[in-house]
Amino acid sequence: MKIKFISILALASALFSCGGAEKTEAAAEDSTAVSSGTIKIDGSSTVYPISAGLAELFGDENPDVKVLVAQSGTGGGFKKFATGEIDLSDASRPIKDAEGEDCAKNNIKYQQLTIAYDGLTIVVNPKNKFVDKLTVEELKKIWENSATKAMTWADVRPTWPKDKINLYGPGTASGTYDYFKEEIVGKEGSLRTDFNSSENDNMLVKGVADDVNALGYFGFAYYIENKGKLKVVPVDGGKGAITPSLETIMDKSYAPLSRPIFIYVSDAAIKKPEVKAFVDFYLANVNEVAKTVGYIPMTDAEQKEQVAALNNFVTKK
Repeated sequence: MKIKFISILALASALFSCGGAEKTEAAAEDSTAVSSGTIKIDGSSTVYPISAGLAELFGDENPDVKVLVAQSGTGGGFKKFATGEIDLSDASRPIKDAEGEDCAKNNIKYQQLTIAYDGLTIVVNPKNKFVDKLTVEELKKIWENSATKAMTWADVRPTWPKDKINLYGPGTASGTYDYFKEEIVGKEGSLRTDFNSSENDNMLVKGVADDVNALGYFGFAYYIENKGKLKVVPVDGGKGAITPSLETIMDKSYAPLSRPIFIYVSDAAIKKPEVKAFVDFYLANVNEVAKTVGYIPMTDAEQKEQVAALNNFVTKK
């Protein structure tokens, strides 16, 4: 996702106008300027805009520290995290048991930190005038890998056109893929494989924007960034059709596609002064950045809980 650097710079001006980041009550002590170092982050394309934005702001205070942020998908990030290749792993789902076991094999301990909330957003091309909403059962019929899966719009509802549905979604290394599969087709089910996949959500946005028969899904921030190119589809999870928004994701009424998102930090990484300073900075300022790039911030109480979890993790090292 292309970060809106104008917005980030405006945020930086607000945060740093008094000379240094203004912390909330939930935040740790003001981060001490770090003279050098490199911090490596990889993982979720959903979390990428937040981490990239905070890396930009952190660099304003610590110009000699390199914060490298990549996006190989949640699964791809955890693979690198388990071998110590990166310091932080961005994740749009909790770590899996097998991934945790890989970390344990390499004697890597870690701390999960919730950083914001997201709502997986279903979109179609703006020229699509007939899709007004979709139920979870209709989404399952479209996406489930089964003999009865919907191949055309008419297979979903008989009154819709008989044109083929062209699907766009995250690849199998994405935490968004895993979450969507579990919530829409169930833990024991599987998603169809005949769809256009990418670990880069910008490519999914472009696919839907250029294809009149497209249907896709990705994180809420990517919809917000590209509202003029996409048409959002309200989802009925059993209590009426709900459109994703800051309000409906925050109050969990946009169900079942609302979810928390995370970063993971390793015990070896947090011992590095530059990493500790960055993670402190991250938790102190993540709410403002999350709002800026289109995600839902934590409450003050939730932010305090994450700071306490980090401090407890550091104390144990």
